[in-house]
Amino acid sequence: MSGQGMTRQSRVTYTIWALLVLSGVFGAYELRWSIVFVSLATLALTLLPLVLQSWSGIRIPAGFVAGVNLFIVGTLFLGEVGAFYYRFWWWDILMHSGSAVGFAMIGTVFVVMLNRSPSETHTSPILGAVMAYCFAVAMGAMWEIFEFAMDELFGFNMQKSGLVDTMGDLIVDCIGAGVGAVAGFFYLRGQHDGWLTGVLAQFVRDNLRRRRP
Repeated sequence: MSGQGMTRQSRVTYTIWALLVLSGVFGAYELRWSIVFVSLATLALTLLPLVLQSWSGIRIPAGFVAGVNLFIVGTLFLGEVGAFYYRFWWWDILMHSGSAVGFAMIGTVFVVMLNRSPSETHTSPILGAVMAYCFAVAMGAMWEIFEFAMDELFGFNMQKSGLVDTMGDLIVDCIGAGVGAVAGFFYLRGQHDGWLTGVLAQFVRDNLRRRRP
């Protein structure tokens, strides 16, 4: 992981890291080891976008990293330690739909960057949207596997009602992925002035500038 990736994060990300460390220290002081474990596990997961950025060579904007980290904190820390899933019926829907939109947009950028020459993009809008959709749904499925593993190995209750919760999450993931994929489709057709398509355009421009000597 490069130092450059670490120094360009948003204040939201730095705040999240600081609060998770403080939560872990507080949990250790109070001998509440479940809080220590969740805090450290959440902190480790928030570093994954930077690992992905270093591995792929594609710069993920600080806002995207912050968004992914907010999803991880909202799902794992606030959802489990703060019991937000029980307090707010819509919390799970918000977490999964928002993250799926973001992952579909990241998938679109991956497709563009892997199929782009210095002068033009060689990507079919439909094919690019399908690939972005599949990427986002795959990430959602991997998260469900993670929830299952946490429940089975550490006695958590992330899946709540089991199969019903898992299928509901996957359905919401598919809807969110569809929204992000549609934005990717219009971006690949050359429409860069919308809200989501504008974010995609900036995402791609940042990476093209980074690749230039």
